[in-house]
Amino acid sequence: MSTDFSGSSGPLSVAVLGTGLMGAGMARNLAAAGHEVRAWNRTVDRARPLAEHGVRVLADPEAAVRGADAVITMLLDGAAVLDVMHRAAPGLREGAVWMQSSTVGPTAQSELAGLAREHGLLFLDAPVLGTRSVAESGQLTVLAAGPDAARPVAEPLFDAVGRSTIWLGQDGTEGPASTLKLVLNNWVLAVTHATAETMALARGLGVDPDRFFEAIDGGALDLPYLRTKAAAIRGGDFTPAFTVEAAWKDARLIVAAGERNGVRMDLTAAGAERFRRASEQGHGGDDMAASYFASFDGAPAE
Repeated sequence: MSTDFSGSSGPLSVAVLGTGLMGAGMARNLAAAGHEVRAWNRTVDRARPLAEHGVRVLADPEAAVRGADAVITMLLDGAAVLDVMHRAAPGLREGAVWMQSSTVGPTAQSELAGLAREHGLLFLDAPVLGTRSVAESGQLTVLAAGPDAARPVAEPLFDAVGRSTIWLGQDGTEGPASTLKLVLNNWVLAVTHATAETMALARGLGVDPDRFFEAIDGGALDLPYLRTKAAAIRGGDFTPAFTVEAAWKDARLIVAAGERNGVRMDLTAAGAERFRRASEQGHGGDDMAASYFASFDGAPAE
C-alpha cells in the first residue's frame, strides 16, 4: 500500500459523497481552498449548484472517487454509507484517505473501518460538530481518530472545513470520535427539546415568552443555543440547520449506545419519541426545533 503523501502540501483531489445540509458547505469550502473537489449526491440535482463554486458534480459515486487522494462521506446513517462505498469501491485508490464524517454510531463505524481495510484505505473516524451555517462558513469542529499516515492529507482538508480539529488517537476503527459525537449530540438534542417544550408550555399557559427571557437574561440558565432555537419557534422559521429526521436517527443511536454500555437514556428515549411524532406530523425535513409541534395533538392553539 502506498501511503507516501509527502507531496500533499499542494492541492489535493477529494471526493465528497453526500452534499446535503453539511456536505454542500464542506465541498464549497474545500474548492475555495484550492482543492480539486468532486461531489456526488443521491439526488444529483441538489448537488448541481456546487458547480458554480468549482466543484465537479458527478452522477456516479465510483466516478467521483476514482483516483482521489481523499474521500469524505457525509450521509444520513451507516447503512447509507456502506451502500454508497460499496458502489464506489471499484474507483477507490489503494492508500487513499477515507474521512468518515457521517454520524453513524460506533457499531456501524467499526463495520465501515473493516470495509476500509478490505480496500487498503487509511480510515479516519472523523465526525464534525456544527450546523448548516457553521459548515457553510468553514467553522466546523472536526473530531478525528486514525493513523498518523493519514494526517498529511487530512489536516489541510480539515483546515478548509473547520476552525479546529480534536485528535483522539491513532485508531479510528472502534469509533472514539463517533462516541464523543454521540455525547455531544445528546446535549444538543436535550437543549432543543427543553427549548421546544418550554415554548410550548408558555403558549399553552398564556405566558409571554419575553417575560421568560427577561427572567433568565444573563444568568446561569441563559445560553445562546436556547435563544437560537426559541427564535426559530417563535418566528415560525424551521429552515433546517439539522433536520427532525436526522435528529431522530441520532437519538436512536444514542439510546442504543447507552443500552449496550449499561446506561439508561430516559430523556433521550423520550426525545426520540417527540421527533417521531413531529416527523409523522409532516415536519421530518424541518429543523429539529420543530420538536415543538410534538407537544400538541394538532396545530398549536392560537
